[in-house]
Amino acid sequence: MNLLIGNIGHLSVIVAFAAALVAAYGYYQATAGRPLGDNDAGWLRIARGAFLVHGAAVLTVVGCLFNIIHAHRYEYYYAWSHSSNHLPVEYMISCFWEGQEGSFLLWIFWHVVLGLCIMRFNRKWEAPVMAVFSGVQLFLVSMILGVVLGGVKVGSSPFILLRDFLTDLPVFKLNPDFVPKDGTGLNALLQNYWMVIHPPTLFLGFALTLVPFAFAIAGLWKRELTAWVKPALPWTLVGGGVLGVGVVMGAYWAYETLNFGGYWNWDPVENAVYIPWLVLVASLHGMVLWQKRRLGLRTSFALVVATFILILYATFLTRSGVLGNASVHSFTDLGLSGQLLIYLGAFTVLAVALLVWRWKEIPISEKELTMYNPELWVFVGATVLCLGAFQVLFTTSIPVYNALMGLIGIKTNVALPADQIAHYSKLQLWMGVSVALLSGVAQIMWWQRNDKNSVINALTAPTLLALLGTALVVLLVRYNKLTITPAYIALVLAGLFGVLANFGTIFTLLRRGVRLSGGAVAHLGIALMLLGVLASSGYSNIISRNVSGLLYSREFTEDLNRDNVLLWRNEATRMQDYELTYTGQFYEVPGVPGYVDKQYLFRTDDEYKALARAPIISQGKTYYKTGDTVAILPENTYYRINYRNQKSGDEFTLYPRGQVNEEMGGLLASPDIKKFWGHDIYSHISSVMDPRKEKPWSEAKEHVLAVGDTIYLNDYFAVFRAIEPAHETAGLNLQKGDLALQADVIVHGEKRQYHAHPVFVVRNRLVGRVPDEVDDLGVRISLNNIDPVAGKFTFGVSTTQKDYVILKAMEKPFINLLWSGTLLMALGFGLSLRQRSRKGAVVEVAPETLAEPRGRAVRPQPVG
Repeated sequence: MNLLIGNIGHLSVIVAFAAALVAAYGYYQATAGRPLGDNDAGWLRIARGAFLVHGAAVLTVVGCLFNIIHAHRYEYYYAWSHSSNHLPVEYMISCFWEGQEGSFLLWIFWHVVLGLCIMRFNRKWEAPVMAVFSGVQLFLVSMILGVVLGGVKVGSSPFILLRDFLTDLPVFKLNPDFVPKDGTGLNALLQNYWMVIHPPTLFLGFALTLVPFAFAIAGLWKRELTAWVKPALPWTLVGGGVLGVGVVMGAYWAYETLNFGGYWNWDPVENAVYIPWLVLVASLHGMVLWQKRRLGLRTSFALVVATFILILYATFLTRSGVLGNASVHSFTDLGLSGQLLIYLGAFTVLAVALLVWRWKEIPISEKELTMYNPELWVFVGATVLCLGAFQVLFTTSIPVYNALMGLIGIKTNVALPADQIAHYSKLQLWMGVSVALLSGVAQIMWWQRNDKNSVINALTAPTLLALLGTALVVLLVRYNKLTITPAYIALVLAGLFGVLANFGTIFTLLRRGVRLSGGAVAHLGIALMLLGVLASSGYSNIISRNVSGLLYSREFTEDLNRDNVLLWRNEATRMQDYELTYTGQFYEVPGVPGYVDKQYLFRTDDEYKALARAPIISQGKTYYKTGDTVAILPENTYYRINYRNQKSGDEFTLYPRGQVNEEMGGLLASPDIKKFWGHDIYSHISSVMDPRKEKPWSEAKEHVLAVGDTIYLNDYFAVFRAIEPAHETAGLNLQKGDLALQADVIVHGEKRQYHAHPVFVVRNRLVGRVPDEVDDLGVRISLNNIDPVAGKFTFGVSTTQKDYVILKAMEKPFINLLWSGTLLMALGFGLSLRQRSRKGAVVEVAPETLAEPRGRAVRPQPVG
């Protein structure tokens, strides 16, 4: 047992907690009672030093935690419960944040990085902003503190020993120093490259919401009620882009890994991230309005505060256990619910109280907004985003409401909607319509002087083109004998209008020689995303319908029997425009491109090792020779499905993945996807022969053959070609004095020949037999006896049911609009950030439009 690394890690957590406390107090003392930027030098030095110590301690904790995972130190519960010996390094990184403690630590790490950036680039605001930062860090680090104070547990340590966590296991009573040889491994669904980059991106987005919140609190605290927007706006842009990309990364992971046939399932954990992103984008629009047109400062304050509070609420939802069975991928409750509530309550009360205290002092504009003011439509758009967020928040919070009522002894019967996808989509669709329309209108009006004629002239072209495009879409949909609802028509019209209006704005600006508008690019991306969601979700087409007239199994659900195609091994089966052939099972072999046929591998007692039965060749390169020991990853089996388009003759191959996992409900299937420019073919396994069960072989039928003889096996025939010394590939562990012979039997299948090598072994006058199987044909051949005098050999032949898979395939039209729209949205955020970093924002209204609230004096603020 290596206790040193854990002790260093736990001590570093304590140091990080203490240093955050000192930094928070030091920054508070440095700026308390002083104007912004006029800090107490002594306290500022102490606070900076403390935060640097805090950062160093956090990095030490990160290093220690990764060390116990990478070095397979299973004496620690975190390493044992999240990793295993055979995980590749990239998935060990995923192990780091699979658990609650590791994900908290990731969040803390990003706060350290952002805090150092603020210390470097926002010196004027450093003290009040970092006071808030350090206070947040104090609460977050307490979540992984893992100490007991006065009988109360504070946090959950990632460095707790396995024997201290599983104290009731008899093995630890017999041997307190027992260390397991292997861990339980990483959740199979998380063994995906997106899980290496999606959580860090998402938690960076979470962390970035703290920056505008901290600036807003600092502005309220120091009565710098307008100046905070300028330094906070670039951080808000980064946060909106990063969090939005993180959300879509999670959607793409679900699309590639899960098999529900989509990318968004309105799971409460998904919703908990989606809600604050909507409010963050709304707050970004409010801040731009203030910075550009001196409007909406109160709205900006409220939305920035609400965004961070919603992040904390999302943390409570996903980590407190309150969701129960409402979510398939929330964290397990570690007894931190009380701390999470205190964390949420403390910052909510602090922020709301400070906002209410300063509310009347916040400058407002007396400018009358009319329908010809683009600011009005920006406000309406921000309101729509907030209403959309509220609808999702309200329904997602039903388990919280039930839990709170239960605490005070009131039993409630409020349940989540039976069909949550329909419930959310029904209203979110209209939010999408509104966002697409408003984004187009506001962008056009933002870049011109507006009156009735100019607005009508500017909107006429995109409106007419959008109507024409919508009419064509309706005709095409009905031509293909599909239905289109009025709601879908509205979304098509709004999406096309959003695309055309924003594209027209970009084209007009470029023609005038004006810099490219990041907002127009981002809004263009959003409009494309909405069209992609409509096409790929609304018109997803199951192409694997069962047209055989057969019921696959009475034990299967109606959907499985109706919407899946049965594929027998090496038999071509028609599926709409395609001819499909299931050609075998494959393993992933580290270091070898693609996958390796299981028939080329002889399994050994070590499930992660096999012997090569033939040379393993990929892309013309030989990676293993016959008899070599091959490292394999046996958890997943890949089923090779060859597709051939019967019209064009084009062919492609997919490898949908399957894993038998009792803890996750039996067959755990992940799709494989063939991407075309206009659609995806999305295929996953729905049922396979259970690999855990012994195959039901028929009683062996014996054949006495000489070399060169032929026998008939059901629909096939086999030729006994030769007898030869056995190779080590059979895993015999041959010793001196052993006699081992193998037969070479060529089995002629429908489309190819197979070599079977049954082995006959004599060791210490005892006879052993190792049969060989031809999985493609469901045939097993054993060499039962040898008559050397007569030159005769007795073979036993058994048969079993031929291998099969049941496959579901769907066509996802125009789904690339969603992914390309995401890239454009991110590009738009990046362009906006770049433009703001080059020069300060320009105020486009006269100062006299500002009005100070009555009864309070407001310190004059610099413009821009």
